[in-house]
Amino acid sequence: MKSKSGIFNWFDTFCKVWRREFRLVISDPGVMLFFFGLPLLYPIVYTLIYNPEVITNLPIAVVDHSRTAESRELARMVDATQGLMVYDYCPDIPAARRLSNEKKVFGVLEIPADYAKRLGRGEQAHVTYYSDMSLLLRYRTALSALTEVQLSLCDDLRGETVSSLGLVTQSMDGSPIAADSVMTGDPTQGFASFIIPGIIILILQQSMILGITMLAGGSSERRRRNRGYDPLAIDAGPATAICAKTLCYLVCYVPMTLYVLHIVPVMFSLPHVGSIWHSFVFVLPMLLASAMLGQFLGVFVTERESSLLVVVFTSIIFLFLSGLTWPRYAMSPFWKLVGDAVPATWGMEGFIRINSNGATVGEQHTPYIMLWVLTGVYFVATYVLRRINFKGGRLKSVPSTPKN
Repeated sequence: MKSKSGIFNWFDTFCKVWRREFRLVISDPGVMLFFFGLPLLYPIVYTLIYNPEVITNLPIAVVDHSRTAESRELARMVDATQGLMVYDYCPDIPAARRLSNEKKVFGVLEIPADYAKRLGRGEQAHVTYYSDMSLLLRYRTALSALTEVQLSLCDDLRGETVSSLGLVTQSMDGSPIAADSVMTGDPTQGFASFIIPGIIILILQQSMILGITMLAGGSSERRRRNRGYDPLAIDAGPATAICAKTLCYLVCYVPMTLYVLHIVPVMFSLPHVGSIWHSFVFVLPMLLASAMLGQFLGVFVTERESSLLVVVFTSIIFLFLSGLTWPRYAMSPFWKLVGDAVPATWGMEGFIRINSNGATVGEQHTPYIMLWVLTGVYFVATYVLRRINFKGGRLKSVPSTPKN
């Protein structure tokens, strides 16, 4: 009977903590903004900013010192590509530089005077392209377009050479070896298709941590006003409080997660190859780890506003540590270790492979296990800190004072 009574009391306390935390969430406009507004709007805003995903018709200037039929044909081929557009023909480099300084063009194609002569003698002709490196996407677009023109022109010259030798060319179809590029996970090679699947995972983590630390800051402010006692807190053990609050946060984030993982990619035709259920099963421990991390950080938060300064500042750091913009294997051991402690790092790694490449949870067992490990580590750390610092809603360092 005592065991049944103990289980009933624990479950009753658990429900009370969950109910109190849920009321605190829905009654706080700031927390509602972070828990629901930020995941709802940020993916849409980011995706709209990065659309259209591919740079097309990048304006460039052509400086043609050769002024021959061959050089004009090269310029026409460049202009016919999807990526580049010949904005103007300039007599010399200083004139093209002026257009570049005025941001009318973002690259200069210089054709040397001996271009046609070298081609006629069967020698290698050199063409110089000056690229504006203020944005690497422009350089990538120009490089892809010029490579396409180069390969096409080489095929044409090879065919003419073979024909001039009197050989049969009917069996030749371009290059001897046909190479096709398959961009797995990003068939359009678009920037949004590349970055948004990772960004939405970071948004889920950061928005949850922001809301949790803001709630913790509010509790800390109430304790200062009431001599170490939080009148809105429920007297419960550390483990019960942590688990009940975590369940409250999960209830809030389950619909937002389904929206971010499934509806947003469908809305903007982003890569969405993997199963939504595999994605959700994988992201579940990331949400748990984020909730535990938020409660761990919440112990140190003394004001509601301080959560904004800390968590927002770390967002860009977590983005770099995730390996989305720079490969993790190229990082130093220290920064790689710091990245391992961030749930979004493993969340991005596994979710991108599931979402964009069609992997399963079983094939992503390493990041999946690491997310559960982080969940356990942050749970234990939060439990120890709450055990040391709190007793119910009261700071242990502040003695209880009866009210008059």
